[in-house]
Amino acid sequence: MPWQRVTIRRFGGPEVLELETVDAIPEPGRGEVRVKVLAAGVGFTDTFIRRGRYPDFKGPLPFTPGYELVGTVEATGPGVTRFAPGQRVAELCVTGGYAQLTIRPERDLVRVPEDLDPAEAVCIPLAYLTAYQMLVRCCDLGRGARILVIGASGTVGTALLDLARDMGLSAIGTASARNLDVVRRLGVEAIDYRQGDFVERVRSGGGVDAAFDAIGGAHFKRSFACLRPGGRLVGYGSQTMATGDEGLLSAAVGLLRLKTWETLPWVFGGRSATFYSITSRRKERHEEHVSDMEALFGLLRERRIHPVVVERLPLSRAREAHERIASGGLGGKIVLVP
Repeated sequence: MPWQRVTIRRFGGPEVLELETVDAIPEPGRGEVRVKVLAAGVGFTDTFIRRGRYPDFKGPLPFTPGYELVGTVEATGPGVTRFAPGQRVAELCVTGGYAQLTIRPERDLVRVPEDLDPAEAVCIPLAYLTAYQMLVRCCDLGRGARILVIGASGTVGTALLDLARDMGLSAIGTASARNLDVVRRLGVEAIDYRQGDFVERVRSGGGVDAAFDAIGGAHFKRSFACLRPGGRLVGYGSQTMATGDEGLLSAAVGLLRLKTWETLPWVFGGRSATFYSITSRRKERHEEHVSDMEALFGLLRERRIHPVVVERLPLSRAREAHERIASGGLGGKIVLVP
């Protein structure tokens, strides 16, 4: 029975996304599972990978993109003990999600409650898990703490604000003027980062206990300046390098600053910093990765968190999804439904 997947044969713009039909059904090997994909998340990181600018993936070509998926187990290979056909699973797969079928390692799969909407559930493995681990694992925040979210209208930004609300935190979110309403709808203070000095505005309100910044490079310095004594900056990306607005040197300087603030907090009034990488943390703390994702599925099942799915598209419209992400202002997640 023929099936479809999206293939990238060369790095580049959205035009490199090709829909391919495959005749042979793949069979799982030892320790592997064949998954029928129900939902594949589309995000900024996918566009980063597509362009060949993602540090954790440089090929080989061709490959199928798709950083996160939710699906149903169709078949299991020898040695698989944790899953059986018919069970629903999720994975932070980095590549492989934009497909009707995919072969995945058993070790990396996480059970998903059957009563969850797959399109909402696929928001968990990357955006919500990143937000959750930065809030819970990288910071020590009590109820009433104040946080700053840079790029608050993006998928991780909205996840941070959603989780902050559930945790009893107050929040400030920066965004461009056209995206301020997205941030305000989440019930937090919204700042247009292009109008005036957001650092002064945040500091005039007493600063924040934690700041979360995916822009990277020189921008880390501005976010760090918003911290109260004892506050913590979590950097989790380098979007300016990904988009070509800054070069490798600027990104390196930003990371060096983070390391300095992490190593010498007493020099900076007790303020500190760290860099968060979801792929590195999964590799180093796999059991934590699984338990945190399961906890988030529990919060979703209880409707304590509310992922925003802005549209569900077929695989044939993957190129359009990437184009819309490049334009910005989505305020939620586009999901491919194979």
